[in-house]
Amino acid sequence: MIATLHIKNIGIIDDLSIDFNEGFNVLTGETGAGKTLIIGSLGILCGGRFSKDMIRKGENASLVEASIFCPDNTLSIDGNIIVSREIYANGRNTCKINGRFVTVNELKEIMEKIIDIHGQQDSHNLLDATKHIGYLDSFIGKTIQEIKEKYELLYTQYCQIKLELQQNFGDEKEKQRKLDLLYYQFNEIDRANLKIDEETELEDKHTKMKNAEKLQENMQCVDENLNNSVIDGISNSIRSLEKIECYGDIYSEKLNILKNIYYDVQELSRDIANMQEETCFDEEERNKVEERLDEIFSLKRKYGNSIEEILEYKNELEKEIHNIENLEEINIKRKKEKEILEGQMDELCKQMNKIRQNYAIQLSERINKELQDLEMTQAKFYVNVSQSLEKNYNKNGLNQVEFYICTNKGEDKKELIKIASGGEMSRVMLAIKTVLADVDKVPILVFDEIDTGISGKTAKAVAEKMKIIAQNHQILCVTHLASIAAKGDYNYFISKKVKGEKTVTNIQRLNEEEIVQEIARIANGDITEVALQNARELRKAV
Repeated sequence: MIATLHIKNIGIIDDLSIDFNEGFNVLTGETGAGKTLIIGSLGILCGGRFSKDMIRKGENASLVEASIFCPDNTLSIDGNIIVSREIYANGRNTCKINGRFVTVNELKEIMEKIIDIHGQQDSHNLLDATKHIGYLDSFIGKTIQEIKEKYELLYTQYCQIKLELQQNFGDEKEKQRKLDLLYYQFNEIDRANLKIDEETELEDKHTKMKNAEKLQENMQCVDENLNNSVIDGISNSIRSLEKIECYGDIYSEKLNILKNIYYDVQELSRDIANMQEETCFDEEERNKVEERLDEIFSLKRKYGNSIEEILEYKNELEKEIHNIENLEEINIKRKKEKEILEGQMDELCKQMNKIRQNYAIQLSERINKELQDLEMTQAKFYVNVSQSLEKNYNKNGLNQVEFYICTNKGEDKKELIKIASGGEMSRVMLAIKTVLADVDKVPILVFDEIDTGISGKTAKAVAEKMKIIAQNHQILCVTHLASIAAKGDYNYFISKKVKGEKTVTNIQRLNEEEIVQEIARIANGDITEVALQNARELRKAV
């Protein structure tokens, strides 16, 4: 269950914390006070889309975080989960679960197993027949999931091969034009005979060439100083120490040190002489280096930012040339691979079709039972599963799934999209959510505007159904109906007030007397004695 929900800087919500409880949590309140913002904030926490326009005016970021107790999860040892999502005005997202950074997709994948939100978008999804197969497969669960995963791997390979077969180079003229261009590029790179570390070496050499005069002048100075004074001086010092080394070890020791210095300086002198020779460049050599650097620069401008990238591009050119020249042979091979994949996918599609046909009956029966409880006693719900006779594969196989319903006795069943009543659609959605929640074991259900288009006896039936569901799930429900509010285990009143120069949302958990007054307000508009009496009667029915 959601223990605490904290929302900061979303719409008119300034800084709001709500402590929820197990069972049926009902949210009511003034129009525009922020009820939908609270549900929207939960959607954001579950990885939903977020518009920067939702950030409270004058603020740079919004935050939604929740403390959730979910004993069956694998995210923590004790079942406590802290989930947060911070969104900045520049579009940057920060998502965390128990302090660990996660991506928005990871957040969505994890939270959809914990919280199921029913809003207006869900009713839109019900009207989209392409989404119906997802509802059926969710109901089937693991029985079909393993087969779908195998199928999806094959389908990915199939799509890649199909794309390759579709990509051709037109007629022979177009093919030859493409080959000519590829060969020109390949040969230009090949003739250059590039080496990986060549550019660095050339640039070092070019730097020396540009500074040759300065290098030679200073190197010559070093050489003259070493040979004219340093080496002669050390040599004379060695001869002097040799004359007195017999008078003590200290003299022998210093003599050895000086000899080592002498040898080191001699070696240094030879190195300096060699380095002087290396700084002697003629004009022709300098031109060659500059021309080579210009050639490399030209190739980099065309084919890559480095020699490594140019050589990689050359390899790609070679592969593409090979593919074009051997296109017919490659296509024959790909067609055979495609046929093999189709055979493997067909087998998996047959398995999925059989499973979906069987479970479609079960799902229809379960939903019909729920609709009976929701005062749609004459309704008959059908999950229709068909299979394409042509090989029009998609990510779900060859099946098409569409929901049909007959709302009145004696009428023909029709596509769900043809239901005109918003109240009927809300109840169908509630029935589906109820069935899928039991199958998926989603612990938290959130309902926003589930009461659209219903009233009277139907509203009472919906309220009773939600009360039953709340025995095994935590429910958060925004409602405008007294009969639903009356069934709440915990009721919250959402209001808005002016604070300084801004409007802010406030939430208050109601005690029993306050709940009765709120039910009376919803039912009658004014809190009269008659309205209060009716509200008490509704509460007694709980």
